[in-house]
Amino acid sequence: MFEYQRSGQYFALVAGGMEELGAEEFTELGARDVKLSYRGIQFEADPRTLYILNYQTRLATRILAPLVSFNCHSTDYLYKVAKSIDWTILFRVDQTFAVFASVANSHITHSQYAALKVKDAVVDLFREKVGNRPNVEPVTPDVWINIHIENNHAVLSLDTSGGSLHRRGYRTETGPSPMMETLAAAIIRLTEWQGEKPLYDPMCGSGTLLCEALMSYCRIPAGYLRKNFGFMFMPDFDKTVWEAVREEAYHNFRQLPEGLIAGSDVSGRATKIAIENVNHISSGNRVTIKMLNFMKIDNLENRVIVCNPPYGIREGNPEEIAKLYTYLGDYLKQKCKGSTAYIYVGDKELLKFIGLKPTWKKPLVNGALDGRLAKYEMY
Repeated sequence: MFEYQRSGQYFALVAGGMEELGAEEFTELGARDVKLSYRGIQFEADPRTLYILNYQTRLATRILAPLVSFNCHSTDYLYKVAKSIDWTILFRVDQTFAVFASVANSHITHSQYAALKVKDAVVDLFREKVGNRPNVEPVTPDVWINIHIENNHAVLSLDTSGGSLHRRGYRTETGPSPMMETLAAAIIRLTEWQGEKPLYDPMCGSGTLLCEALMSYCRIPAGYLRKNFGFMFMPDFDKTVWEAVREEAYHNFRQLPEGLIAGSDVSGRATKIAIENVNHISSGNRVTIKMLNFMKIDNLENRVIVCNPPYGIREGNPEEIAKLYTYLGDYLKQKCKGSTAYIYVGDKELLKFIGLKPTWKKPLVNGALDGRLAKYEMY
């Protein structure tokens, strides 16, 4: 029996700044005994709840099921313990796998070498048991295995998500510096928008914020377009329960009213990509997206405004970027009466150029960027 089967405990990876939001979401979705941890959440769940969490979470990137935990001071011992697990219970020799690892404050200091030792153990176990070995597929394997070692304590886990959950499936193409889907979902959640006012993104880029707003309003699970999940390889996977979870979610869908979500961008290529992406989602044809400079929009009054303006070197000259934020602040002051704006920047220093005092600022990580989401209320 694996550790998760005895304890019912799992670990979800969540980006920095989103742990509390993730804990709130997991509690809403039925997880029990939810506890915050660095870059993640520890929680308890039965199999049905585990399927719901993987299918519905908009904020977590992976959910790990611990197989075994142990004190580990050497790669030889890591190999020995990994080889003691009967991996043939989890997947077949004709299926592919990959190992991802993280290490911190331990005698084992190299994460890639730790992953290699686990990979070798899996391969050798298969050779001994079935006379052949499964292949490693580093990009799209059937099964993801995780090894985490911290303070010489190791946890070997199965990734029940089957790859990062931020890959929703609606984004077939992106523009420069695309926003992570989980970050966009966190921004939409922080707006507390429920459809009471129209939502508009005046710098929509490839449309990630619009897509996440659409899925949130229409109650479409974040994993709706995913074909496979890692929990399907768990020895106690119940297909009947999983199908019931999907059916229940499907009956909870609702259509998007015309005019409730819209956006624009100065780039023709970006708007084309945004339209394609949003149309991969149910009701996406009800989202209006135009090629338009935001300064030429007559007004954006009585709306919820969300946007992620350019902030990096790749997007333009730093002086021009600063001017853009000044123009945005002027536009908000002059033409957005009764609206609330949520502006996300990867470089928090750019917020000063908006020239408005935010109601609040919240740290949110986007990849390696220590970003900020600022709220502005226009009276």
